[in-house]
Amino acid sequence: MANPTVSRPPSLLRLIAIIILVLIILVGLVVLIIWLTVKPRKLEYSIERADVQGFNLHYDHLNASFDLVMRAYNPNTKAALYYDSIHVFVSYDDQNIASQTVQPFFQPHRNVTRLELKPASQSLALQGSVSRDLRLEKSSGEIELDVYMRAKVRFKVGRWKSRHYTIKVRCSPLLVHLYSPRKFQSKECDVDL
Repeated sequence: MANPTVSRPPSLLRLIAIIILVLIILVGLVVLIIWLTVKPRKLEYSIERADVQGFNLHYDHLNASFDLVMRAYNPNTKAALYYDSIHVFVSYDDQNIASQTVQPFFQPHRNVTRLELKPASQSLALQGSVSRDLRLEKSSGEIELDVYMRAKVRFKVGRWKSRHYTIKVRCSPLLVHLYSPRKFQSKECDVDL
C-alpha cells in the first residue's frame, strides 16, 4: 500500500510554467524600474509664427511659400531624441498644398528647438472646390490651414538608443492672416507617438 504523505516531484509542465511566470515577473520589474528612472514625458509642439508669401491662384493652380516656426520641446530629464527624418505638410481642406523635408537633428533633454520651416507649392493643381474655397478665404484676408509633421525618431538614454518610432504632429486649425499685420496666435499641436 502506497504512503499518501509522500510527495511527488513536480511535473515537467509545471516546472516550465513556473519558470515562465518568474521570467515575466522579472521582465516586468526591469521595465518598471527603467520607467521609474527615466520618467518619460510627452513631447510638446506648437506653431509660434505663420506667414504666407507670394500667395497666387492662377487657373486652379497655387503658388505660395509658407513661413512657419515650429517649437519642439523635449521635457524629459534623461531622454534625448534623434530626429532622423522629418516631413512637414501644409494642408487645406484635406489636400496637401505644400511640403518640406527638414534636415535631421539631435535634441538634448530639457531642450526647446525652434524649426524654421518654409514649405512651398509651385503650380500645384488644386482638387475640386479647393480652388474656389481658397479664393473666398483669400478675399477675406485669412486662410485656415492644417500643418502636419511626421518624424522618425530614436530616444537616447545614457548610451542606450531605442528603435525608430514615428511621431505624428497635427496643428489644426491654424488661422493665417494674409494682408493684415495682426499678431499671429500661437497654436498648440496634438502629438501621437
